[in-house]
Amino acid sequence: MTKRNKTSIVFVGSGAIATALGNILAQDEDYLVTLLSIEKDVIESVNAEHVNEKYFPTVRLSPLLRATEDKSVLGSADMVFLAIPSVTIVEYLTHNRENLSPEAILVNLAKGFGNERDIIPDCLAQILPNPLATLKGPSFAREIINRQPTAFTLASENEDLFDVFDELFDNTTIHLDYSTDVRGVEYASILKNIYAIIIGIVDAHYDSPNLRSLVLTLAINEMRSLISRFGGREETMFHYCGFGDFTLTALNDLSRNRTLGLLIGKGFFTSNISDKVVLEGRIAVNVLCEQLSGQEGACVQFPLITELHKVFNQEYDIKNFVSRILRRHN
Repeated sequence: MTKRNKTSIVFVGSGAIATALGNILAQDEDYLVTLLSIEKDVIESVNAEHVNEKYFPTVRLSPLLRATEDKSVLGSADMVFLAIPSVTIVEYLTHNRENLSPEAILVNLAKGFGNERDIIPDCLAQILPNPLATLKGPSFAREIINRQPTAFTLASENEDLFDVFDELFDNTTIHLDYSTDVRGVEYASILKNIYAIIIGIVDAHYDSPNLRSLVLTLAINEMRSLISRFGGREETMFHYCGFGDFTLTALNDLSRNRTLGLLIGKGFFTSNISDKVVLEGRIAVNVLCEQLSGQEGACVQFPLITELHKVFNQEYDIKNFVSRILRRHN
């Protein structure tokens, strides 16, 4: 990281997670923290009133946190956090790479694929020379901005970056563990959305701690095997990005993907609604099952994701979902 009087940190995006993390870092006067946004109302409220009226209307932000629509801030950034939807990141950086310093550390916060089948760091490595990291963990933005202790896994193939992030979040409420398994961390963050949908479907039908624990165990083992199948390390499942992020997403009603599962399970999620709703988990099911389709024994080895794929892609009697995943497992 280039040393100057102040370290320049830019968040691409001004949504909940960008605002929450940006506000945490802006408490340190050694950091110049900027939200790069296309939302003019957010920019105005952050700069004039020190409030993000769209995402946190009741939370007073640090007066040192600034917002702008001027992409030239990328040129002086030491670190760029990518806090926009996963499906937009590669296109955004492709169009704006001339604005970036090649030394800026790029940090992926998005949880999803960068294109039809590749993880975001792999896509970015093909178009940019920048050092790359990914930051994933059990992290509702509302709790971060309220200064609740929150954990992330910081993954990078460059272990020298670990000290950079250790210093960055020192004396904050953010706690990190570290991994060089970038693929495993990315896939863990993708898979947790899928299996949160499954837990939501199960809970929509049964208020049963026994059954929930049974399916949670099956899900964790299936996720662990899939991480390995796609080139990651199984032990990554037991970092914050794995077990921690999955249980947060699967068991809390603030989770959009769990809520999607509850809607499906209750019969409220029709094909008409499905076509209008874009959620990371729903997209990832189709991507992963397409990749698994040519692999021998995949349907037997991964019965939960295989059954969920059927829910999204054919006429399906959701009342039979639980009995079918249990029968397929046995």
